[in-house]
Amino acid sequence: MQKYKIAIIGCGKVAHLHAKAVHNLPNAVLSAVWSRTFSSAQTFAETYRAKAYDSIETMIRENHIDLAIVCNPHPFHREAAVEAAQAGAHVLVEKPLASALEDCDMMIETCRRAGVRLGVVSQRRWYAPVQRIRKAIDGGKIGTPVFGTVNMLGWRDRAYYDSDPWRGTWEMEGGGVLVNQAPHQLDILLWYMGDVDEVYGVWRNLNHPYIEVDDTALAIIKFKNGGIGNVIVSNSEKPGIFGKVQIHGSNGASVGVQTDGGAMFVAGMSLILEPPVNDLWTVPGEEHLLDQWKQEDSKLFQCIDPAVYYMEQQIGNFLQALDQKEEPLVTGETGRKTVELFTAIYRSTRDNMPVKFPLETGEKPDMNEKITQ
Repeated sequence: MQKYKIAIIGCGKVAHLHAKAVHNLPNAVLSAVWSRTFSSAQTFAETYRAKAYDSIETMIRENHIDLAIVCNPHPFHREAAVEAAQAGAHVLVEKPLASALEDCDMMIETCRRAGVRLGVVSQRRWYAPVQRIRKAIDGGKIGTPVFGTVNMLGWRDRAYYDSDPWRGTWEMEGGGVLVNQAPHQLDILLWYMGDVDEVYGVWRNLNHPYIEVDDTALAIIKFKNGGIGNVIVSNSEKPGIFGKVQIHGSNGASVGVQTDGGAMFVAGMSLILEPPVNDLWTVPGEEHLLDQWKQEDSKLFQCIDPAVYYMEQQIGNFLQALDQKEEPLVTGETGRKTVELFTAIYRSTRDNMPVKFPLETGEKPDMNEKITQ
């Protein structure tokens, strides 16, 4: 069995989850780590028995790294991913791929030219209830997906935004709840419903006056398959409630998943409090399975470290794709679709009109003037 050499770029909170996941994979070894602050890389490397570097290119080339996992803050994803790809490594980038479409395009094009794979972390796709819905759609159990909804209500306090200097600004973070908390649910919605045709969106800052960006956003979506969708996401509800994706089919059957419950999860700082479960299932003849699945999924949740386990699943999928010379489940192009969706919501608010897809690049997803209420 080939053992893939892994490097981690960025040694912050989420990097610890990736390092633990790599150590749990039989076909992977964490060889090296990089951080903007070399002392941070050294400390991290000592913890996980790897080698610390202050140069991404040197790290990749000296260790013959197969896969670089980019874990630094998303304002710096492009620089790190491009350098790793040009040095010859495949690249897996933490969500979101970027906050600007042109950054996404540069990463995708650089990886294409270098002949390496590009993936984006969306580990919630490996949740059993999320997979169950995808299989139901593929099996025609709900007919055609015609209506999809995302509801994600949670909370972020001032300490969260003060924890890093790049948070809460248009210039650095590039957005708020849409960019940083909602990408997982937006990705799942797009995975189920398909490509977007048009978006009308509105964002506001309801109760976080110390940040520039959105703490709440809504959108109405028209999909290219003729379906429609609705998105409601917010960081304005104490102490944090839930994240849900529900899909309704042309035959009247509905399926849904609560991906997050109890409180908003902060990678490396808090625990996942409630197991992901199917909270809606009206597929004819299968309604009675809902309670059984909840019990099974809750039992699994008690037996694993969910913050690490699902990282293992995604990294394992990426390595399997390398074995089989295929694309991973979540590609760079897939990650770009999520960025395109939240960019459209920002532009729709700015221009007070629906936005047609595909979007033109060259504009950062910001609001040139802060919305006043």
